[in-house]
Amino acid sequence: MSSILTNNGAMVALQTMKSINKNMGQVQSEISTGKSVGTARDNAAVWAISKTMESDVKGFKGISDSLALGSSTIAVARKAAETVTDLLTDIKGKVVAAQEANVDRSKIQTDIAALTDQIASVVGAAQFNGLNLLKGTESVDVLSSLDRSSGGAVTSSNISVARQDLSFDAGSYGTGTNLNANAVATMGGVVNTAITETLTLSGTVATGDVQRLKIGDDTVSFTVGATATTDAAADGLAAAINAAGLKGITAAFTTGGIVTLSSTRKFEDTALVFTGSATPAYTGDAALEARAETVTFSTSAPVSEGDGYRVTIGTQDFSYVAGPNESFEDVAKGLKIAIDGGALADIETNVKQDSSTGAWTLQVDNDGASLAFTATGAAGGKATGGLAGLDKVDVTTKEKASAALANIEALISTSIDAAAQFGSSQKRIDIQADFISSLSDSLKAGIGSLVDANMEEASARLQALQVQQQLATQSLSIANQAPQNILSLFR
Repeated sequence: MSSILTNNGAMVALQTMKSINKNMGQVQSEISTGKSVGTARDNAAVWAISKTMESDVKGFKGISDSLALGSSTIAVARKAAETVTDLLTDIKGKVVAAQEANVDRSKIQTDIAALTDQIASVVGAAQFNGLNLLKGTESVDVLSSLDRSSGGAVTSSNISVARQDLSFDAGSYGTGTNLNANAVATMGGVVNTAITETLTLSGTVATGDVQRLKIGDDTVSFTVGATATTDAAADGLAAAINAAGLKGITAAFTTGGIVTLSSTRKFEDTALVFTGSATPAYTGDAALEARAETVTFSTSAPVSEGDGYRVTIGTQDFSYVAGPNESFEDVAKGLKIAIDGGALADIETNVKQDSSTGAWTLQVDNDGASLAFTATGAAGGKATGGLAGLDKVDVTTKEKASAALANIEALISTSIDAAAQFGSSQKRIDIQADFISSLSDSLKAGIGSLVDANMEEASARLQALQVQQQLATQSLSIANQAPQNILSLFR
């Protein structure tokens, strides 16, 4: 049945035309935008995923900027620490030269002062955008990553960079927890009295017996004469010791076969070995103790940042306050540097580790009048700068030059450790920056695979749709001509 009111053919052709035009619009949108999913209407799930990933890419761009800033800041600090190490090495050369007797120590001291001022200048200028990693002890966090969990929660991660204090700051002694038990002084005074040891000869002595006593690296001997008694042997050995002229060692005879040895040798014990006749023998300790008072530090207690230890000699206080990750070795060496930089002319110091207990000890020797000697400790202070005492290095005398040599070694070690720490931190940050760059590229590729249009496919579809559009137009034209054919029935 034909009808002039309802043209079914035209309606079918029109619906086909609408579908083709819709697809044509979608393909043209893909070609113009380059995306197959440009809005949430196109594919809500894929669009949501892509937007989440795009936000992460934006975040990683900010992280890359943070890592670049952190790397630059550490690079400045590392270069400064390396420069300080070079300058300290130059100072060491001056200190070594000052060990000679026929040099002008005052001129060497002037050079050391100039190099010290330069180190202070380098440390003060080692800042990037106002941040100086060579002053203070607080760590600096560099934003390094954004971590997204399976549930969608996002947390940030940081790379912690420890400051390496290379300032001359003496710090401040705290008033917190009492730490006196961690630093025990041997006596209440440091004196110049010789250390003595008594040897007693016992047994039968015969004429011709050779009495030998090894004192440190030196051996003294006495051959018993016609008077073969223990007193004669002991008296002769004492006289032989005095005649040998051993540095810091004297001997005295007392009736009863007693030889009293006196030692003013500093810092090192002097071994005693008797190798005389098989029958008589000397009894007594196997060593003369070093003439020095000591502060022995704990082998079990920890050292925390802000823990301060103070040695009082006479009326002067010398303090060292520990920084992060330090040990009693650092405390002992810090106190030595502080004491050596003081105004006590007759005081010498040394740091050693007990071979049997592992305890670190600070030895203090006095060549002058007796002085009070105490050691205390307290928590809650402000850490001493890593190069504290450098500005007090003095080589104007032989004794001070000798002390400066040991101290400059400790300071060089501090600056080397600082540069190494900065180098490790910078390397880690650079590795993380490379990873973040690669991760961002991977995320961008993943987003592209989700939402980017396949341009080859879109081109092919466009050509096909154009042909379909032309055919649909022709079909609609034919369908619209159908009512005209009805007129022929009425002719």
